[in-house]
Amino acid sequence: MRRAVAALLTGAVLVLGGCASEPPVSPTTAPMRSEQSRFVDDVDFGGPEGVRLDVCLPDDPAAGAPAILSVHGGGWSGGDKAGDQWRDVCTWLADEGFVVFQPNYRLAPAHPFPAARDDLETALAWIGEDPQVERFGHDPARLGAFGDSAGGNLVALLATAENRPDVPEIEAVVELSAPLDLTREGVGRGDLEAGFQWVQLAYLGCDSADDCPVARDASPMHQVDPGDPPFFVVAGTDDFIPVEQADDFVDELEAEGVDVEYERIESAEHGLGLLDEGLEGRIADWLHERLTR
Repeated sequence: MRRAVAALLTGAVLVLGGCASEPPVSPTTAPMRSEQSRFVDDVDFGGPEGVRLDVCLPDDPAAGAPAILSVHGGGWSGGDKAGDQWRDVCTWLADEGFVVFQPNYRLAPAHPFPAARDDLETALAWIGEDPQVERFGHDPARLGAFGDSAGGNLVALLATAENRPDVPEIEAVVELSAPLDLTREGVGRGDLEAGFQWVQLAYLGCDSADDCPVARDASPMHQVDPGDPPFFVVAGTDDFIPVEQADDFVDELEAEGVDVEYERIESAEHGLGLLDEGLEGRIADWLHERLTR
């Protein structure tokens, strides 16, 4: 079964947002960024097996600038921090005045859950350490997170999980098209349903959705509590990730008294494909309101 899963991943992951083989976003949906940002590439944050991160600095960073953990998608089995779309995201957020940390993480199926989550927790702990604060000038007490698709799942999971003492708390989360419920009920639909389920099972390290207890631990939907940070949730109504997952997640956040903004877009686009100039402006303003003080 595992061999069958691995063989299907190559094709199935192409439908998932943020993967390296996606076509570039057209200029009508994502204008070209300025070159104001300064990049520090392939920084060793103590991750395993040479997993690195990039840092995007504003051209004229303010002392104690807020920081963003920016996490790529790709079905947990593809994507890269240096892909064109994610380079663009990094530059956009840095141009807004944020110090952006954009890590890679170990990928499935070779490294199933919780490897990706653990790598990002390592990155968060590193971001909060004094040498990094001195080097990059950010304030780890003003830390947001941004992710699409699998990356949205991971940042949502980090924000809703019980915080480790050595890891800075995430104060605001933006997620686009995230799979939020990886249990038996949280499945794709239509022609892409089977492919999505195979990708999900490979990430979880399970042979069957009927026998996969770890799925609950990997699902932000099942981790929500009143102490969670504010969320900005973006979902397309005709995405292969059922929009009902976002609907239910928003309802769960609101039921627990968590501040949430929900952009439910009539679209079949996925992940970063949902961004346009207006939505980018709203996201940047929302992050500033919650991280700038």
